[in-house]
Amino acid sequence: MFGFQQRASRALGALAIALWLTAPTARAETPVTVKGGETVTIAGVRSILIRSPNPKGSVILLTGGDGRLDVGNGGRFGKAGDNVLIRNRDAFAIQGYNVLLAEFGTNLSAAVDHMAAIKRPVIVIATSKGTQRVAQGLVEGAMPDRLVLTSGFLSKASGPDDTVQSILGTPNRLPRTLALHHREDRCRWTLPAGVVPFKAWAGGRAQVEWMSGGQADEDNPCRSSAHHGFAGQDEEFVARIVKFMMR
Repeated sequence: MFGFQQRASRALGALAIALWLTAPTARAETPVTVKGGETVTIAGVRSILIRSPNPKGSVILLTGGDGRLDVGNGGRFGKAGDNVLIRNRDAFAIQGYNVLLAEFGTNLSAAVDHMAAIKRPVIVIATSKGTQRVAQGLVEGAMPDRLVLTSGFLSKASGPDDTVQSILGTPNRLPRTLALHHREDRCRWTLPAGVVPFKAWAGGRAQVEWMSGGQADEDNPCRSSAHHGFAGQDEEFVARIVKFMMR
């Protein structure tokens, strides 16, 4: 009975986090057709691929919130267009990387293999709740060449119990990693206090970069329009990540 109660409590906690990170999201979003994008099916799940001419490598983008893009035919998606990673998809392609917009439920190992067959190195970039999903993918055997965690659920000091550190269990599962965080992030699940303990735990496998400034959203500090989503700082955000990927 005690084990059941623990599992139920964890499930309710995960639901609460998802609701908080996505609220308010009741409004319908206009479906977006990704310019130059194509719908691809990886292990039974549809995602969107943008191919860059003469690519330097490939990136896989894992959005936050519930992780759903509502991918349709013809490179179309209906959700998460304002997420910091999704709204900067073209910027990564312009920098010379193939870009996979990964739908919720995408098998990360299969996605890494799919993109590796096109062009290595493969870099997974996850934000917010997507950092939990990438950690689970690493546990299940995904082996990207590099990893970028932005506004991450990094350690217990970040806020939640289920973090990259607790999910992985050991830093040995981390590839070369960048944790990019905003100093003024006020989202209760990605507090800046969680960054230093994560870096210490990673034992040299992770480097940390901080950003500051930009725009705040006082109504919900966990939205893409807040420091949590690096609002107003897209150019610097992409430049920091690309610099790490090219090292």
